[in-house]
Formats: sequence, structure tokens, C-alpha cells
Amino acid sequence: MKTDFDYPKKDLIGPVVFRPDFNNFTKINANQAWSLFFTAGQDDKSLGQQAELGNFFTNVLIAVAVAGALWPIFLSNVG
Repeated sequence: MKTDFDYPKKDLIGPVVFRPDFNNFTKINANQAWSLFFTAGQDDKSLGQQAELGNFFTNVLIAVAVAGALWPIFLSNVG
């Protein structure tokens, strides 16, 4: 997707995903993805540059999904 927006950086107000220097279909890491999620697309570097925090949030999400799936299986006959 090619955007025709060529706003100066000082006048650009809006999500970072619509900026021309970000929207080049490059891969982003988990830290950038979680940062975009928590800031509603406003900043992709708010969690810093270390990948550990992004991996932590990803693992927590996976653990919650697995626990939610296993909860009814193990506790269906209790009661």
C-alpha cells in the first residue's frame, strides 16, 4: 500500500502506522506490536527496544488462552 500523504513530521498527528516511513510492509517485532496495541497505534517504541517485554506479553496471552481452554476440561465433572 502506497500512501500519498507527505506531511512534515511536526504536523503529523495520528497513528504511527499511517506514516510513510513506517508503512513499507516491513516486519515488526513483538515489542513493537504490543507497543502499538497498548498505545492504540500512536507509538511503536513506547515499550523500549528490548524484546523481552514483548515476549513476556505474548507468553502471558498464550498462557491465558491455554488456561481458559483447559479450565472447562478439568473442572467439568467437579460439583
